[in-house]
Amino acid sequence: MLPRDANALLLLHNPRCSKSRAAKALLDARGAAYEERRYLEAPLSRAELADLAQRLGRPLRALVRSQEPAYAELGLGANASDAELLAALAEHPELLERPVLVCGPRAAIGRPPETVLELLA
Repeated sequence: MLPRDANALLLLHNPRCSKSRAAKALLDARGAAYEERRYLEAPLSRAELADLAQRLGRPLRALVRSQEPAYAELGLGANASDAELLAALAEHPELLERPVLVCGPRAAIGRPPETVLELLA
C-alpha cells in the first residue's frame, strides 16, 4: 500500500528513465529520506493506482503514458474508461507515468523532475 504518513516519502522509480533518475538525484542532493519502489518489478495494484490518482488530484488518464507501444496494442484511446485504464496500468506497469513521488495524502509526477520537490516544502 502507498504510505499514509505525511512524513513518509515513496518514489515510484524506473532506473532506466532519465527523468526518474533526475528526480532521485534531486531528492538525494537534498538529503530527503524516502523509500524507493521500482514499480516495474513491484507493480501497483488497481487499488493503489486509483489511490495514486486521487492523491495527484488529477484524472487517472494523467498517469498513463500514451506513447508506449502497449497503449496502442491494448486499443486504448481518448474514450478509454477509468476501469480500462486501471486494468491496463495494473497489467502493464510500463504505462505508468514516471517518476511519481508520494507524500502522505499528496503526490506529484516528476515531469519536470523538479516538480517532486514541491512535496518537500
